[in-house]
This record gives sequence, C-alpha cells and structure tokens, in this order.
Amino acid sequence: MADPKGFMTTPRQDRPRRPVAERVRDWDEVYVPGALLPIITKQADRCMDCGIPFCHEACPLGNLIPEWNDLVSREDWRQASDRLHATNNFPEFTGRLCPAPCEAGCVLAINQPAVTIKNVEVAVADQAWELGFTPPRPPDRLSGRTVAVIGSGPTGLAAAQQLTRAGHTVAVFEKDDRPGGLMRYGIPEFKMEKRHLDRRIDQMRAEGTKFRTSTAVGQDVGAAELRTRYDAVVIATGATAWRELDVPGRELAGVQQAMEYLPLANRVCQGELAVSPMSAAGKHVVIVGGGDTGADCLGTAVREGAASVTQLDIYAQPGGERDEDVEPWPTYPKIYRLSAAHEEARELETAPAADADARLFAASTLRFTGDEDGHVRSLHLVEVDAARRPVEGTERTLPADLVLLALGFSGPDRRDGLVEQLRLEMEPRGTVARDAGFGTNVPGVFVAGDAARGQSLIVWAIAEGRAVAAAVDRYLTGSSQLPAPIGPYDRPMTV
Repeated sequence: MADPKGFMTTPRQDRPRRPVAERVRDWDEVYVPGALLPIITKQADRCMDCGIPFCHEACPLGNLIPEWNDLVSREDWRQASDRLHATNNFPEFTGRLCPAPCEAGCVLAINQPAVTIKNVEVAVADQAWELGFTPPRPPDRLSGRTVAVIGSGPTGLAAAQQLTRAGHTVAVFEKDDRPGGLMRYGIPEFKMEKRHLDRRIDQMRAEGTKFRTSTAVGQDVGAAELRTRYDAVVIATGATAWRELDVPGRELAGVQQAMEYLPLANRVCQGELAVSPMSAAGKHVVIVGGGDTGADCLGTAVREGAASVTQLDIYAQPGGERDEDVEPWPTYPKIYRLSAAHEEARELETAPAADADARLFAASTLRFTGDEDGHVRSLHLVEVDAARRPVEGTERTLPADLVLLALGFSGPDRRDGLVEQLRLEMEPRGTVARDAGFGTNVPGVFVAGDAARGQSLIVWAIAEGRAVAAAVDRYLTGSSQLPAPIGPYDRPMTV
C-alpha cells in the first residue's frame, strides 16, 4: 500500500474521452491517447489494500488487484505485468471491454467512488506491450498430445494459449476468415482497435498455436472426424443464436439482426469493404434492445451518418445510485450508465424523442409497417409498466428505415451441424450440457464459455477458457498445474 491515505486525498479520475465532435468522425478508440499514464499512479494509490478484497470475489478471474495497484503506484510496470498476466491471458481486452464488476465490489465503493481498477488494468497491459514484457512463451517440450479448439473468441483463445504453453499441440478452428470471434467482427473498432487482437494472435502463433480460419466445424470438416483426429476437443463457439422479435412486420426489408449489421462495419474498418451494404447513412435507425450490443449499434450508426438513431429499452430508466435494498454492495448494480456511444448520441441529439441520450425506456415494440416495396418505414411502440404490460394510450410511432434487433443470444448456433454430428446433450435453455469437469456426454469433448454458460461477460469467457484448459490437461496427462479459476456451475454474486 504505497499511500495509506490515497483514498482520502485523491478523488477518482477516469480515463478522459476525446471530444464527441472529433471522435465520431473516425473509428479510433474514444479515449485521449496517452492521457492515462499521467494520472494512473495516483489512481492506483486509492486502493486501500483491504484485508478481504471483495474485488477478487467480484472478478471470476481472481485478478490480484491490490497487488498490481500497489506496483503501479510505484511505477513497477514489469512486476505489475507479471501479477496481471498471472490470472488473465488478455488484460488489454478486458481493460477495454469488461464492465468491471470488480469496481462494483471494491470496498471503497461502499461510500465513495470505486478505484479505477479497469483503467489501471489497461494501463498495465499497454505498458507491458510497450516495454516488451509480453514475449511469446513457447513450451520447453511437447507432450505429444493434440487438442482441437472450436471457436476463437476469448474462451477459445484463452484455452488454446494455456494448452499450448502446457506443451500440447493445439489447432484453433474458426468459421470466419480471421480469428477473434465476436471481438473481431462484433466489437466496434471505437471500443477496441483490432491491432490489440492481432498482436495477441501473433504472440499465440509464435508460441505454437495453429489457426485454421474459414473452417466451419460441422460443414467444412466433420465434427466426428475432428474428434477422431485429435486427442481432445474443446467447443468454444459462443452463444451466437440470436433472439428474435415475433411481431407483425418482422419480415420487412431493413429489419435486421445486430450481428448482421455490426460485422459489416468492422469489415469496412479492416479494409475488406469500401462501404457497408447495410450502412445507416442518411437513415432513421431504431435499435431494439437496451444492452451493450445495442450501444455498439448506436455508436456505429452515428459514425456512419444516420439521420437519427433511437434505442428502445424495455426496462424502466434506472437511477443513478445503487439501491442497497435490492442490489446491495458488493453485487453489480443496475444503474444508469452513460457509455461513450450514449454520450455521443446525447450531445449530437440523435433522438429528439428519447428520454435520455438516445434511449426510450419502458418501451416495447408492437409492430413494423413498410412501404409498397416491402421496406420498413415505421416502428410502432407502446410504453410498458414494471411487469412489461402495455400502458393504455401510450402508443407511438417512430420513423424507421433501418431497425436493428439487439435482443441477446440464447445459445450456440446449431445450423452448422456440430451438435447433431457429435450427438451432444443439450440443456433446456439451449446450451450444451456439461459435467463438473467441463466434459460433455462425448468422451474427450469439452465445452466452455457462452456455448455452455449462456450469454455472459468477457471476464467469465476468459475464466472459462483457463478452467477448461486445466480440465483438458488433466484428461490428457492425469494431472495439471494449470489454474482453474472457476467451476462450470459458478455464477456472479447476487443477493
């Protein structure tokens, strides 16, 4: 604990964002370059080095947060990097994309603004790369065992890196043309520039991990055949079966799923397309769904030059402070949060009819109507009460040339045939069933991440990847020294 009084003398200071008018003209990350280092050591000083650090419990990775806070306060970047990477394969991803449940569990957050844990994390990760503290770590010897990992999202990448470093020969199969899963084609560039992802993929290749892109297991290669070719298989395909909206007019052109829209914008950023065929430029856009994916669509549509953008959230607008009776510390509370995309929408007034920023809260879609060519032109909505029942007399109509459905995901997409070919047992909610050791009903086939857990956070995805790697290593060798931060049935803290 570098400064015992730091939490009393230093106020919280977040990483500054670039001006809205500047950042919406490009696809770069929204933060001011280089602005974090001058403030981060003092922010790390605010950590109280608690006797029982609840930030550990709030983070499924078990990140050693007080330890690397202390090291950052002393500007010992090498040791901070070592402590950070001891529990997290990809802190530059989580430092940018995780909603930071660790901060909700910070003891200081009981009566003060929490330590800026997420900002400290990303500062350490970026300094580690800048100062050369993250070289490839190939194994000293090979085990002679082979593992196929299906899916290259955060779970698949974490599992592959852990197993490669343990000495196994690992091949990652990815249906898209580049590895990264939703981090590649789902997360917009302004939230995480893909150079961070490319850098980790290069590191993994240098360590010995093989990548087989443009290869859909179940179609381009049979799932049963893959099982016979490898000593073990890890299914980490994620939960990509999107939820539908069953209302009149859903069939109209221009009513699209968010994950049909976002990948095209990412391909434009990567130089694969000149213009997105689904671009929001000049269109009235309505996003149905109040979560992070909806916010990603919002920021993307603003940058594409939409005429207006409105986001519908079926829940009532939350308050700005934690409700201690409903969601007491240290649980992660549902409060009003202003993401970078919502800040942009508020300042640019993209949705004049919205309640706050671009959002209409307590709003439910009734139907879509279109023109004579079968293209959507309007969205009809109604206000709902806390039980999601329509409130009489509140029906409204919004202009809509492009409607984006961001309603979440129910489980793995089964259209590729993987589940059927392996004859995997499924849970009633649509996820792959597994036992206490991450194993499926098929010997040697394991499942981890959203494919089994259901839609979750990136920290849970990486924790699952690390844990399933330990399970596979134990299956192949009889024992394992790899860390297993969580079990398959562990869940976030709740009341």
